[in-house]
Amino acid sequence: MRTILYYLPAMGWIVLILFLCTLPGSSIPKISILDKLHIDKVVHFVLFGGTVILLAYGYYKQNNGLSDLGLLSLVLVVTLYGLAIEFIQKYLVANRSFDMMDVLADGTGAAMGALIFRWIGKRFLK
Repeated sequence: MRTILYYLPAMGWIVLILFLCTLPGSSIPKISILDKLHIDKVVHFVLFGGTVILLAYGYYKQNNGLSDLGLLSLVLVVTLYGLAIEFIQKYLVANRSFDMMDVLADGTGAAMGALIFRWIGKRFLK
């Protein structure tokens, strides 16, 4: 039972991402200045970076450590989750489409999340 508790924040975060990314396009406000700044890419970066951090923390607490290969695996899985969401948007969500730049932002955010977790782990999770 304790094992599940370690992953509850990550599971909640993953469900939040799925909810936000499957909102119909008509539900998303259009603000021209934000579109020009590509703020949606920043949001993808933060959401998927946060996913890696939360999953890595759960794994770390469960196993008293996390190898670099394990962290890289999390980056890959989280990036594939982002890719899957893009296909869901394309085929199942009204007024949404597949955007490879979103996948790039997801993967870049996931990698940065791993680097942040590694930095935090060396300093605070001993």
